[in-house]
Amino acid sequence: MRRGKLVIRRIDNSTSRQVTFSKRRNGLLKKAKELSILCDAEVGVIIFSSTNKLYDYASTSMKSIVGRYNKAKEEEYQQNNPTSEVKFWQMEAAVLRQQLQYLQECHRQLMGEELSSLNAKDLQNLENQLEMSLKGVRQKKEQIFTDQIKELNQKANLIHQEKLELNKKLDLICKENAELKRVHRERDVNEASRSFLVPYTISTGYDLNTPIQLQLSWPQPQNNEAAEKTMKPGYLLNKLTCYAPFKSIIAITSYINPMTPQNCNRLQLD
Repeated sequence: MRRGKLVIRRIDNSTSRQVTFSKRRNGLLKKAKELSILCDAEVGVIIFSSTNKLYDYASTSMKSIVGRYNKAKEEEYQQNNPTSEVKFWQMEAAVLRQQLQYLQECHRQLMGEELSSLNAKDLQNLENQLEMSLKGVRQKKEQIFTDQIKELNQKANLIHQEKLELNKKLDLICKENAELKRVHRERDVNEASRSFLVPYTISTGYDLNTPIQLQLSWPQPQNNEAAEKTMKPGYLLNKLTCYAPFKSIIAITSYINPMTPQNCNRLQLD
């Protein structure tokens, strides 16, 4: 059976009116809760019964919802009324002036000025604020010093590494210099020894590069006893006549052991 359309009007029976109020109130609060959850809306419901009993629901806080409602209504009213906008900005300027005055007073109190109007509790709060501020300043200073020390340690390590590399290069250069000195010293010694071994030459204007021819000659027989001693083996004194291009004769004595015609035939000098 289909229920007929309900006429919306005041219920005269007090009992029926109270029952209907309870049912409709519970349904309204339930719907408001569901709306706030499903749609992520900020919902506030305020209900006063006929007996002046309060029923309310707020998804966040009733005070914040009412304050937001009043602010929205005031902005809407100012937009619709141009004269009220001037009053609004005048009120905002007055509020900002009060805030500036309060901040200036707090600044003077933090600097230790105008403390006569403060009681013991206010002074204690001011001391706590100063201690917290000083603690924060010290922590920041320590952090800056710590960062600077780390940076300086890194630079010191880099400088130490560069110093080690430069020391290695310096040692290598010293070794190379010592080796060069040794080579130069050996070369000087060799040149000095060669200068002592250079034979004496006679400058006569002729070409000294012409080969020298040496010729062996048998000693002439002598009648005395000295000639007999020279003919003995091991004591032969031979005269070599050197014919040079500069027509000079050099007498060379040589020790030949023993001197025989066979050995003389073997010796051929160009």
